Amino acid sequence: MGTLYNIATYIMSFFLWLSQGFSKKMKLFIQGRQQTLSILKDKIKPTDQTLWFHCASLGEFEQGFPIMEAIKKESPNYKIVVSFFSPSGYEIKKNTPVADAVVYLPMDTRASARKFVELVHPTTAFFVKYEFWPNYLFQLKKQGVHTLLVSGVFRENQVFFKSYGGFMRKALACFNHIFVQNKSSEVLLTEIGATRVSVSGDTRFDRVSQQIEQNNSLEFMDTFKGDSLCVVCGSTWPEDEAVLLPFINTSKNIKFIVAPHKMEVGKIDSFQKKLKHLNVRYTELETKGKALSEASVLIVDTIGLLTKIYSYADVAYVGGAMGTEGLHNILEPATFGAPVVIGKNYAEFPEAERLQSLAGLFSIKNAKECSEILSKLTSNEDFRAKAGMIAGHFVDSNTGATAMVLEYFKNLESTT
Repeated sequence: MGTLYNIATYIMSFFLWLSQGFSKKMKLFIQGRQQTLSILKDKIKPTDQTLWFHCASLGEFEQGFPIMEAIKKESPNYKIVVSFFSPSGYEIKKNTPVADAVVYLPMDTRASARKFVELVHPTTAFFVKYEFWPNYLFQLKKQGVHTLLVSGVFRENQVFFKSYGGFMRKALACFNHIFVQNKSSEVLLTEIGATRVSVSGDTRFDRVSQQIEQNNSLEFMDTFKGDSLCVVCGSTWPEDEAVLLPFINTSKNIKFIVAPHKMEVGKIDSFQKKLKHLNVRYTELETKGKALSEASVLIVDTIGLLTKIYSYADVAYVGGAMGTEGLHNILEPATFGAPVVIGKNYAEFPEAERLQSLAGLFSIKNAKECSEILSKLTSNEDFRAKAGMIAGHFVDSNTGATAMVLEYFKNLESTT
C-alpha cells in the first residue's frame, strides 16, 4: 500500500503542476512550494530550537493559534514554523507575528518529507485537526520528533477504520499523543488500538473566547448600524446569498452586513443588482460615506474585518453549509452572544450539531425556511435573547483545550 501511495502522490503532483496554467489558486499552490526550502534555510538555523505546526488552511490555523501564542509567551526561546497546505491559509497568514517562518508544505513524498523535517528539525510537531501525511509522519518518527495531533475529529467512514486502512493506521500510530474534540472520536480510536488519546475539546473555543476581550469597535459599523437591529451574514457563498436574498429584500428597519467568502467582483456585482434596498460596498465608503448611515445593506468586500463585525450582530448567518464548500466558523458570532443560522450541510461539524441541539443554532434548507427563522429571530426579542444567551454560554463552557495541550507540552519539556 505504501508503494501505491507514493506512486499516486507523484502522479497527483504532476497533474497539480499542469493545473497551474488554468487556475490562479493552483499557481499559488505550486509556485509557493518552490520557495519553501529557501525560506526555511533563511529563517531557521541549525542551532535553533524549533516547533512545527501544520495547518491545512485558515480554519486550522485559528485552532492552532492559541497554542502557538501561549508557547510563544511562556517559552520564547523556541522558533515556530507554520506550514499550510492551502493557499487560502498561507496567503492570509504568511506574515503572522506568532510564527518565525510560514511556508507551504511540500507534497508528501519521501524525499520532500526528509528534507523538510531536517531543515525544520523540530523538537515537537503539532498537526491541527487533520491532514495525515504518511511520509511526514514516518519521517518525524524516524528522527525521534515528538508528534501531536490537536483538536482532532474522527468519523467511522474514514479510512483508518476500514479493513483496507492498515497503511493509514500505521501512519496514525506515529503520533505520540492525540487530542480529540469529542468522546466519539476517542471511542473510534480506542477500537483500532490507539491508547494515547485524550478528549480535550476544540481549541477554537479558546481562540474565539479571547476575541470578546479585545477592542472590537469599528467606526464605520457604528455609523452603519446606529440603533437598528443588525443581521451579519458572514463568509457567504452564492448558495447562501440566494436563500438570504428574499428576506433581505422584504425586510424593513433591519441592517444587513454581507461578507462574501470570496472577493469576486463579478459575483458581488450580480448580488448587488438583485438587492432592492440601498446598499454600499466597504471599498466605496470613502467616496460614498454619506450614504452609509442611510444604506440597509453593507457588502464587506475585503478581508480581516469579519471577526470584529460579528460583535455588532444581533443575529448571525454563517455561510458555507448551503453548498458543499464546508461550514465556516460559527463560534466567532456565538462568542458575542449572537444566535446563529446556517445551511443544511453541516454533518461534519460537531460544534454546529451540539449548538443546534441546545437551540442556539438553526439550520435551514431553503429560502422559505431562512426567511421564517430570521423573521422570528428579528421580531421576537425574547426568543432572540434566549438563543443568543445559549450561544454565548456554549462557547464559555467549552474553553480549556489549549490549557490541556499546553500542560502536556510543559511536562514533555521537563522530561527532555
